[in-house]
Amino acid sequence: MVSELIEVRGHIIDSLLLPKILDEIIAAGGSFTIQDVQVGERRVDPSYARIEVVASSPEALEAILGRITQHGAKLVHEEDALLEAASMDGVFPEGFYPTTNLRTSVRLGGRWHEVEVSEMDCGIVWDPAAERAAAVPMHRVGRGQLVVVGHRGIRVEQIARSAEVNVFEFMTSEVSSEKPKGVIVREVAAELKRARAAGEKILWVVGPAVVHTGAGEHLVRLVEADYVQVLFAGNALAAHDIEEAFFGTSLGVSLTQGVLTKGGHEHHLRAINRIRRLGGIAQAVDAGVLTRGVMHACIKAGVEVELAGSIRDDGPLPEVITDCLEAQDRMRQAVRGVAVAILIATELHAIATGNILPASVKTICVDINPAAVTKLTDRGTFQAIGLVTDVEPFLRALVASLLDEAPRSSEG
Repeated sequence: MVSELIEVRGHIIDSLLLPKILDEIIAAGGSFTIQDVQVGERRVDPSYARIEVVASSPEALEAILGRITQHGAKLVHEEDALLEAASMDGVFPEGFYPTTNLRTSVRLGGRWHEVEVSEMDCGIVWDPAAERAAAVPMHRVGRGQLVVVGHRGIRVEQIARSAEVNVFEFMTSEVSSEKPKGVIVREVAAELKRARAAGEKILWVVGPAVVHTGAGEHLVRLVEADYVQVLFAGNALAAHDIEEAFFGTSLGVSLTQGVLTKGGHEHHLRAINRIRRLGGIAQAVDAGVLTRGVMHACIKAGVEVELAGSIRDDGPLPEVITDCLEAQDRMRQAVRGVAVAILIATELHAIATGNILPASVKTICVDINPAAVTKLTDRGTFQAIGLVTDVEPFLRALVASLLDEAPRSSEG
């Protein structure tokens, strides 16, 4: 039998971190002895536990430590992390440390170095010349680069709990269509105002349902009011937004009359073709051909737009990135400095974005399908709150709250 002493600090009782760590130890076939526990008396006070972890072999112990360090457990007896050179491009060494989206540090040369970028499912690459540790996706690691292996010399910091209960903290506990939507919208609006006052960026990840439901006009107003700095979408959102600007339809359905128009099934293709002829969306705006809509507003406001393609895309529009790894890298760069992310009516794009967001980014997922929110949190974006509702009333209410006006009625 082998053992190791660990300690955990912070709000480990009310956040259920302590029982989660103990459950991980048991589930991995180990056992534990709690040597010391100190519980904070007030809600703002941190707690502390010192635990001896016992396993049947060094390999089993390493596996347990790997699972519990991701919940903030730290070795009492600190030691440096182990490094191993990658033997080929695009492949980590066996036993590499998979990162989380939490703030992480690595101990090397007797000193702790914060890992640049908090992103899940990467490896930690150490640059000895620059004394720099960075989270690097698998496809970007190069032969000979030094990669952290094992789970020793790793420190993961859990998100500190606020002393004040707010909707972001309260609503993460479950996904339900019966949440107080008005309260959430007001809280989201307050968070967006705070972010902009602090000069932080707001990211929107948007699906084509925003256009289909007639909510595009609300997103345009948010762009014009400087509440959108980065926009992630696919070919469909841009194509149907431009279709609406040219023909007044989305998927061939008139957004004013709600009926399928004659020849409407061709409209999105004709819209894409017209933009391709001009060389791109920005060129269409500059030429005065595209004069309204979400894409028009984004070009005029200087919003950073990343359109990631998919196998089902028509056209696609010239700006659409058709290489998925290039799209990932472009999105990784774009999320730097983002403080709030709103993922709306786009399940797969929302999950993809959640995978590259640090846990410190306040994340709101809005979808009519509860499974979209559940899948996002299940895949590691634990900080996301979910609001199950149609996108049009959500955006309409958010605009009203941000711009301090009475909500306008919708015809959709």
